[in-house]
Amino acid sequence: MPDDVLNFVFGPSPYSASWLWLGLALLILVIGWYAGVFVWTLPAHRLRSIPVLRSVHAKLLRRTFVRAVRSIDGQYRAGELTAAEASHRMSRTLRSFLHQATGTPAQYLHVEAIRSGELADAAPVLAALNDAQFNTASPVDVREIGVTAEELIQSWS
Repeated sequence: MPDDVLNFVFGPSPYSASWLWLGLALLILVIGWYAGVFVWTLPAHRLRSIPVLRSVHAKLLRRTFVRAVRSIDGQYRAGELTAAEASHRMSRTLRSFLHQATGTPAQYLHVEAIRSGELADAAPVLAALNDAQFNTASPVDVREIGVTAEELIQSWS
């Protein structure tokens, strides 16, 4: 608003109009901050139900869990983890992703239950991870299954 409009509405002021704009900008910033904190702390099932935030939430989930799988794979390649440990961590990460993305408590389901439900696409990866984790003579390549887990997470809709 030009100064002459402000003078007409509020009368002459000893303050510059820039203080008004600064105050409004700070007010908008505070409101944005509270809105951001509110959205950031919403549970995943609520975020999945809000149309505008659904796609942003899904992208952030995929990026976060792909990074986690890559980190585990990096630790395995560096020799910091055994095949069983890496498989266990990847399985736990994939199951946590499935829970966050769908709401299904994948952490507590057997592979057969996963295979027969809405998470059926993840069953072969989880079965391979279980084999690598519990079978010392397993032919499963942990590096390859890590890449498969990343691809599954990235393509999950």
